[in-house]
Amino acid sequence: MIDISTLRRKIGAPIDRAIVEAQAAAALAGAGAIGWKEPRSILKTLQAMNKFGAVGGGIVNAALRHGDRIGVIDDRGTLTFRDLDERSNALAAALADRGVREGATIGLLARNHRGLLDASFAAAKGGLRLLYLNTDFAGPQASDVCEREGVDLLIVDEEFLPVVDGIEVAHGTFVAWTDTDPVDDRVGGRETLESLIASGDRGERPAPARHGAVVILTSGTTGLPKGAPRSQPKSLAGPGAVVSKIPFHDGGRVYVGPPLFHAWGLLTAMLAISTGSTLILTRRFDATRALDLMEEHRATGLVVVPVMLSRMLALDDSGPASRRLGQLRFIASSGAQLESSLAIATMDAFGDVLYNFYGSTEVACAAIATPEDLRANPSSVGKPPIGSTVRLYDDAGREVPAGATGRIFVGNSLSFEGYTGGGDKDRIGNLVSTGDVGHWDSGGRLVIDGRDDDMIVSGGENVFPAEVEDLLAGHEAVMEVAVIGVKDKELGQRLRAFIVVRAGMTLTEQGVRDYVKANLARYKVPKTVVFLDELPRNPTGKVLKRVLRDWD
Repeated sequence: MIDISTLRRKIGAPIDRAIVEAQAAAALAGAGAIGWKEPRSILKTLQAMNKFGAVGGGIVNAALRHGDRIGVIDDRGTLTFRDLDERSNALAAALADRGVREGATIGLLARNHRGLLDASFAAAKGGLRLLYLNTDFAGPQASDVCEREGVDLLIVDEEFLPVVDGIEVAHGTFVAWTDTDPVDDRVGGRETLESLIASGDRGERPAPARHGAVVILTSGTTGLPKGAPRSQPKSLAGPGAVVSKIPFHDGGRVYVGPPLFHAWGLLTAMLAISTGSTLILTRRFDATRALDLMEEHRATGLVVVPVMLSRMLALDDSGPASRRLGQLRFIASSGAQLESSLAIATMDAFGDVLYNFYGSTEVACAAIATPEDLRANPSSVGKPPIGSTVRLYDDAGREVPAGATGRIFVGNSLSFEGYTGGGDKDRIGNLVSTGDVGHWDSGGRLVIDGRDDDMIVSGGENVFPAEVEDLLAGHEAVMEVAVIGVKDKELGQRLRAFIVVRAGMTLTEQGVRDYVKANLARYKVPKTVVFLDELPRNPTGKVLKRVLRDWD
């Protein structure tokens, strides 16, 4: 006898997927990534995606639809979408001529510039596996990751040559960005990426037997970063989910500040290109220069991690208020906790254009808060977009009731496939743990209470440091703050706060404790306060709490 509930699931799942794909396609069409009014363009877009996957097909599609439009502005000048397409063709051809076969792994250690884009598109067109390395790596860390991931060829900026010195790879090391003449054939004894591109055939590439893949490393705030591999998605749900909430659009101009080796920077850069927007990049983020470029190029979008917003707002006479930024449609923030006080201050300074993206390297997109969400509850990360499912469970795997705190699990088409070195995130069915705990507010918005392994028990009471951080971030004298748990003989654990005080202001340890005591329960008051000139952060802006835990 047929089980009716099983039959419904089997019939309903394909229908649900089709609905999500249709919604995603509509969102992408609205953002300009798909030209519904151009039947021939739609066919060519589908052919490009089928041939090279989302990354390689994305630049082919952009070149077909917007060939002579400026595709990227970086520290060296401008390139059109056609330039980017042809340069990646040439690089893919040159690598193949050097014996780099489909399935080989490229290790890429580069800042934000055209060379990183060239390598990304070329790897996709060549059916290669591309590993994005962290620019904060020291030599031993880079060596360990390259060995673990089986790197066959390295592409690095000139400044990182000492980092990879001694790492032996089968097909050699090439220089992506030089600090001297960009047309030099060799730098530091290594051939340049520009020379490879100049030697390759710029014509259309044949389809690889299998689509290329990317490996994004986890943030590594607690140890050696893990590799989170992804095949190129065959679904539109991932990019469609983002543009259904954040207004990327055809012909925009988007400054992306976070490193492109990080999932957030890479995702938004590829979305900008796929929607025909000009991508604005700088090798290093500087708040004043970023605002200069936004004003000069009439930016419609700004992509950041929260600390970048803090630095923009901390500028005196050269901050947002002194700029003509009337074209700005969105500021998209992710990569670290966006404190409620910073969310409000950003919207007050730039207008109600702030979006808070919540996700991780492992689960991709979980929820997105719109400006309306952030005005209603600035502590929230919003609601799941199309194609994403979020559930909250207790430690026994039971879904928690509305308003209760639970472990956050996410399901969508972009979830990772398990770590390359072995191991996985906790899973419940097809849902993957983010490693965070949170609750739903009365408006159905997700609020992150903290990391599931950050909670401490102090005097028998459960405390999440993130709640104390969020409160202290709203103090007028606090520029940056991090709170951790440390051992205590009497209480078991206690809180320690690390604070960077705003220039020209003063704050005492007792002042910090009094402020928390006036706003939160007694057991949430930090027992000790350490004042620093700056918090230790990784290149993506996350505070390195493992460094703070070693504080003597």
